[in-house]
Amino acid sequence: MEKILVGLIGGGIGHSLAPALHEEEARHHGLRLHYQLVDLADHPGALAQVVGAMRHIGFAGFNVTYPFKQAVIALLDGLSEEARAIGAVNTVVREGGRLVGHNTDSPGWAWGFRRALPGADLTCVALLGAGGAGAACADAALRLGAERVLVHDVEAGRAHALAERLRAQFGAARAEAVADLKAALCAATGLIQATPVGMVGHPGTPIDVALLRRGMWVSEVVYVPLETALLSAARRAGCAVMDGGHMNVGQAAGAFRLFTGREPDAARMEAHFRRLAG
Repeated sequence: MEKILVGLIGGGIGHSLAPALHEEEARHHGLRLHYQLVDLADHPGALAQVVGAMRHIGFAGFNVTYPFKQAVIALLDGLSEEARAIGAVNTVVREGGRLVGHNTDSPGWAWGFRRALPGADLTCVALLGAGGAGAACADAALRLGAERVLVHDVEAGRAHALAERLRAQFGAARAEAVADLKAALCAATGLIQATPVGMVGHPGTPIDVALLRRGMWVSEVVYVPLETALLSAARRAGCAVMDGGHMNVGQAAGAFRLFTGREPDAARMEAHFRRLAG
């Protein structure tokens, strides 16, 4: 039986369902896959050492999550076209002696969006968070036909940098950094929540939930817990919602394909994820 060693680097990832998700899908393909969590919550400065160790130990690849999706780029030997365009990496694959960064978050979010919110209005999308996850979601939304993405981040410089990258790729009128979050939400037909707020260890909501309104859709990237305070408030307000599990499964399926060369059954992975998360 073929053996594959992969993993995940992140901060505060003890609750991750990635090991069970990947290992179970591998079993269906007759593979023996071990998925190792490497939690650097208490040692964020050790990223370079950990990537170096994975390079030499023989990992076939690894995922990268918050807060390292952008910082890891400097430690890699190459990037896929998608990862370079987005400016963030969530999947690294060994190619011979090289570590090459990919981004499966963007197609993963798009996969989930089509399943959870078919026909949703993409006229104006408000994006909270301009980090790696936010950059991938914005890329996906624009590829799906979003007319305009309004980018907000607590670090204004990061919002402006992402908006500039999006404008260069998709057109000057299709992305804008905004400081006035209330005005952005009032104009938006949908909201993508791509910050850590709401996840285990980061409780609360990233916006005043009174700004949510019926007819607006809300997409959450946090999946632990699956039902965040924001999603609960959005449901009460009459919004259509997409929980973080959709993007998580979509990106995991893409990563599994890169790690193993096998075609995953995304629907089967989602059913397994829902059993684990439920």
